[in-house]
Amino acid sequence: MRAKKPPDPRAQARKAALNALKRAQRTADKAGVQLSEWEGEFLGSVAQRIETYGRAFGDPEKGGAGQAMSVNQTIKLKEIAAKAQGKGKERERKPMSRGKGFGRRGFQAATREPETPADGLEDGGSTHGKS
Repeated sequence: MRAKKPPDPRAQARKAALNALKRAQRTADKAGVQLSEWEGEFLGSVAQRIETYGRAFGDPEKGGAGQAMSVNQTIKLKEIAAKAQGKGKERERKPMSRGKGFGRRGFQAATREPETPADGLEDGGSTHGKS
C-alpha cells in the first residue's frame, strides 16, 4: 500500500479562505442582509486574487507565509461575516483604553499631609543661615 502525500498547507489555506468568503456571501444572501458596495467588492476581489495567485496580498510582512489572506483581510472578513449573521452591533471595535501606566502593583501612593510651620518658625524667621 502506498503512503499518502501530506496535504499542502498553502492549498489548504487557499481552500479554507475561499470557503470562508463564499460562506460569508451565502450567509448574507440567506439572511437578507444587504452588504455595502465596498463589502461586496471586497469579497469578490479577494476571492479572485486567491484563485489567480493563491493568496490575496503581496507583501509578506502583512501575513503568514502559508496564509491566503493578510491579517487585516481576515479581520474584515470576520466583521462582514458577523454583519451577515446579524451580530454587527455587538462586534463593533472599541478604541483602546488608557492604560494605568507603569505603577507598582499593590502600591498606593503615600499621601502627604500639608506641611505646618515648625515651632521655632512662627515669628517668620528662618533656620537657614544666620542665627
